Amino acid sequence: MSTPPAAPYSPTRLVDAGRHFDRKVATVNLPVVRASSVLFETLADADAEGAAAMAGERHRTTYATSGTPTTMALTDALAEIEGAGHDCRAAVMPSGLAAISVPLLAYCSPGDHVLMSDSVYGPARVFASTLFARFGVTTEFFEPTIGAGIEALVKPNTKVIYLESPGSYTFEIQDVPAICRVARARGVLTMIDNAWASPAFARPFDWGIDVSLLPLTKYWGGHADFLMGAAVVRTEHWPKLWQAIRQLGVCVGGDDAFLALRGLRTAEVRMRRHEATALEVARWLDGRPEVARVLHPALPSHPQHALWKRDFTGSSGLFSFELKAATQAQLAALCERRRFFRIGYSWGGFESLIMPAKIGTLRTVKPWAGGPLVRLHCGLEDAADLIADLGEGLAAMARAG
Repeated sequence: MSTPPAAPYSPTRLVDAGRHFDRKVATVNLPVVRASSVLFETLADADAEGAAAMAGERHRTTYATSGTPTTMALTDALAEIEGAGHDCRAAVMPSGLAAISVPLLAYCSPGDHVLMSDSVYGPARVFASTLFARFGVTTEFFEPTIGAGIEALVKPNTKVIYLESPGSYTFEIQDVPAICRVARARGVLTMIDNAWASPAFARPFDWGIDVSLLPLTKYWGGHADFLMGAAVVRTEHWPKLWQAIRQLGVCVGGDDAFLALRGLRTAEVRMRRHEATALEVARWLDGRPEVARVLHPALPSHPQHALWKRDFTGSSGLFSFELKAATQAQLAALCERRRFFRIGYSWGGFESLIMPAKIGTLRTVKPWAGGPLVRLHCGLEDAADLIADLGEGLAAMARAG
């Protein structure tokens, strides 16, 4: 390598100085690698690395869209944690919705048929009904508690069965193992949005799932300060996913990957706190005269509590409750000007959130026929403070009436 110029200052020094530090320093966390270009010693090295990266081999890259040490460390960790006991690979994407749409695009072609739970995340439903439909894929929504009865809906051109358990807003627990057995027998790929229980309380690959979708924005990050999603897949399904990722140019930067890695280190202890707090709040709401029912899978009153107990090892901080009656003004009084429960759509961070559910357009198989529905995310605050906050909200709702 040529010696840098000896002049005290030159544009070359600006480019070259400080790039050759090679002393290894051991730190608790991996360093952040920010990169676009990747360098090679020879043209042969570049060609070999390019072929390996195109084939989707681990830790091979020619450009940061294929990965950097930081993003590779994250995908290794996700495959190991979410796919524990199974041969899996993981890919990261810039949002949870991207982690839904990219795999669907990867595994489906024009003329294919997709079965999707009627209780999925709203943007997933919108994607399936709009852009996906424009690409010639037909999506049929099914009642979430159908279980093995889904076999009657499988067609010769059914390519994917898309699940979410518990369901968004209404928290139905699906008999995922039964559905996976049907899908495996019929040669249909299964995908699940594992947002609610991840990273601690569900093992989708033990249930028979082929692709688990993770919104890392939520509990994996835990601090409401970045956006990211991931798809963890059985290795036999990796090539199609990797080619779609390469062709669409989907990738994440080192800084966000570092935040995801940092967040997952404390995910277990945070999830246990979310679980305990939400259960205490849910039980308190269950005794309130204004509340018709609480939709929390860990409560014995939940219709699919037995399935939850069979398949899950815990519950997160997210659940809903149905009011017996409330006007829009009363809902506003309940939700607005709360001390701890702030109004917001996302969840999974350290903060508590409240949001009335608007699911009128998000259910077609079994439209919501109950009273006003309110979704809560219980953060890391003391349960007593959250209960007091909701008590003031319910009092304000009564005054608004």
